[in-house]
Amino acid sequence: MRKFILSALLLTVTIVATTAFISKDNYTPITATTKPLAGPAENYATYCAGCHGEKMDAFTDRQWKHGNKLADLMKAIKNGYPDEGMPSFAKTFTDAEIKELSQYILKGIKNVEAYNFDDAPVSSIFKNEKLTVKLDTIATGIDVPWSIAFLPDASILVTNRDGQLYRIKDKKKQLVTGVPDVVAEGQGGLFDVILHPEFEKNSLIYITYAKPKKENGKTLATTAVMRAKLEGSMLTGQTIIFEALPYAPTRHHYGGRMLFDKGYLFVSVGERGNEKQNPQNLNDNQLGKIHRLKDDGSIPADNPFKDKAGKPTSLYCYGNRNPQGLAINPSTGALWENEHGPRGGDEINIINPGANYGWPLTSYGINYDGKPITDKAVAPGIQAPELYWVPSIAPSGMAFVTGDVYKPWKGALLVGSLRYKYLNLCYLDGNKVVNQEKLLKNIGRVRDVRIGPDGYIYVAVEKPAAAVYRLVPVQ
Repeated sequence: MRKFILSALLLTVTIVATTAFISKDNYTPITATTKPLAGPAENYATYCAGCHGEKMDAFTDRQWKHGNKLADLMKAIKNGYPDEGMPSFAKTFTDAEIKELSQYILKGIKNVEAYNFDDAPVSSIFKNEKLTVKLDTIATGIDVPWSIAFLPDASILVTNRDGQLYRIKDKKKQLVTGVPDVVAEGQGGLFDVILHPEFEKNSLIYITYAKPKKENGKTLATTAVMRAKLEGSMLTGQTIIFEALPYAPTRHHYGGRMLFDKGYLFVSVGERGNEKQNPQNLNDNQLGKIHRLKDDGSIPADNPFKDKAGKPTSLYCYGNRNPQGLAINPSTGALWENEHGPRGGDEINIINPGANYGWPLTSYGINYDGKPITDKAVAPGIQAPELYWVPSIAPSGMAFVTGDVYKPWKGALLVGSLRYKYLNLCYLDGNKVVNQEKLLKNIGRVRDVRIGPDGYIYVAVEKPAAAVYRLVPVQ
């Protein structure tokens, strides 16, 4: 019986143009006497999930080689493509069952198509379900504005991933000197900027960036945090208070978001593309995790993980792929995070000390070549996400709507989308996302979203827009 179940899990419906097909030598053919389960969801879980992922949604976020219409799916399931590793299920399913399974998969395809927005905006006014807003341009000419921070004098700081920091006042930008050298390659560069909670007394700011290191003739890099004093348009007293180890040769998945909460500095670090070694490794590896530090970079004594000598480490949680957003829920005080999945499986998580968020042991996504990474979306001992997206929207930036400027949205969660170029609004009931709305469709790759001290929403959008906007409600 066990052998039959394992064999069945290796069999799958394949209609894709990826290398997701299994070898003909890797499965035991199903006989004509095999009876499928009652419904398409159960049949997918039993016969398809072993190779195409536990969740059908992830399977649909692919390129399609043999067509993605109902007739195409039915043909592939019934006849198979034996030369490509896809078996025929003609003796396993009736025609009615094949149609039901095809329709089930088709629902996922339509979910992907829901992100195919119309053409680019023709005006600065965006009408939404509950509120219409107008874009007020705050700054332009910043290719990849990665982060926004608000200063007490009503000016703002904006980082450009290429390595520049700007101070903007009255819509005029001034270059800030004294920023660190960065590895501005791939996803690397200058990332987040935040203020010390007592900035008005000490003028300290914090910057995350891709820090270079030469080793054996190669340039490695890691996610580092610099603390410095902001004096007008100049940084002084630069000090590196944290650098994630080990350094890596890759140029992606840095993480790089920060925030202060209750006097502690939280820093997100990506797994740098090495999911097999980094995110689940708690021994001398700080990648694929979120860290908690004191404001000077020292380690709180009550952090949840200890090293081999029994001393506390900076690790706060682990199993994170590429955390791109951090925000405190003002209603609960909880730390929320978003992170990129692979192909499908972007997540929103509530971060708890010591928790394992699963990557790559669990995921709602698949690999970029179409092959499953894991056959589990949930597992014992792993904290499941509050929300996941399939297809991936590539979340970046995160903020809760506070105040009364946007009353219909108050209490909701905002998340930028890089892939589909819009602002995602999540309506909440407690910790549960009960509805979502797509704002600012096709505005551009939304890299950051913040609530300013004036109560307005600010968004940073990558080139060609290359701008920071303020959202102004329209009566």
